Amino acid sequence: MSTGLTTGAALNGDRPRPPGDPRADGGAAGYDVGRTLPLRVEAIRQFRRRRTLVAFAILLLLPWVLVAAFKIGGDPEPDGFPSLVDVATSGAMNFALFALFVSTGFLLVVAVALFCGDTVASEAGWSSLRYLLAAPVPRARLLRQKLVVALGYAVVAVVSLPLMSLVAGTVAFGWDDVRLPTGGEVEVGTALGRMGIVIGYALVSQLVVAALAFLLSVTTDSPLGAVGGAVGLVIVSNILDAVTALGSWRDFLPTHWMYSWMDALQPQIQWTGMAKGTAISVAYALVLFALAFRRFQGRDVVS
Repeated sequence: MSTGLTTGAALNGDRPRPPGDPRADGGAAGYDVGRTLPLRVEAIRQFRRRRTLVAFAILLLLPWVLVAAFKIGGDPEPDGFPSLVDVATSGAMNFALFALFVSTGFLLVVAVALFCGDTVASEAGWSSLRYLLAAPVPRARLLRQKLVVALGYAVVAVVSLPLMSLVAGTVAFGWDDVRLPTGGEVEVGTALGRMGIVIGYALVSQLVVAALAFLLSVTTDSPLGAVGGAVGLVIVSNILDAVTALGSWRDFLPTHWMYSWMDALQPQIQWTGMAKGTAISVAYALVLFALAFRRFQGRDVVS
């Protein structure tokens, strides 16, 4: 019986394949899943997008706009409440911290949501997503490659702002120890380590924004809807966070701990707020990323 089957297969030009042959499981000769949609190709494709160039242009120009504002308006005047704006012109490090402070709640949120929310939805909107899957690129790999590139650009976006602020602050205000809003100073060497903690926590706090934007990106064909939905989450969360009647329930809001990196500016670093914020952000992100992959695996891609 096995001979008949072998002969029949041979007559049909379907000879048995040796183990390891990529054609043994129906794949074409030379086909390798691991070589489909390389990260380099996806990164170049995303870099050439106009929204990428515009986003980085805004992030890199903002520090110079702030420098011009301080030069025109003069030194900030204290209003009775100690804040980073009071010491923003004390040196490059102070200026970089101030730029990060004014950007964390909205500009960085928009940048992260843009890179992670546009990546899949734009392909669906252009009706090119089905052609990528027909390459054939497995769905899980397609989503993973796009997520890695999107997160990579989001990281560069968040990091580029304070780095350019350091450059602009050095040119405009010189290099000096960090002055704390509540009084006292931190030496430059120590302050650089603190700056690393601040930037690292800023990245972690944006994970929930990236995850929601990515989930919406695989759910809708509208990039604007995906980006707007993630930004809307931050707005609603901030509004609810202002409702003190919620009490301890506010601790579970994704933006409640967004500014906890300021605890790194205390004479002694306070880790409690950053630890709680990291746990909340990572937990939300893992759930939302898992839902995104599950949603995309069962989605009927027709565009």
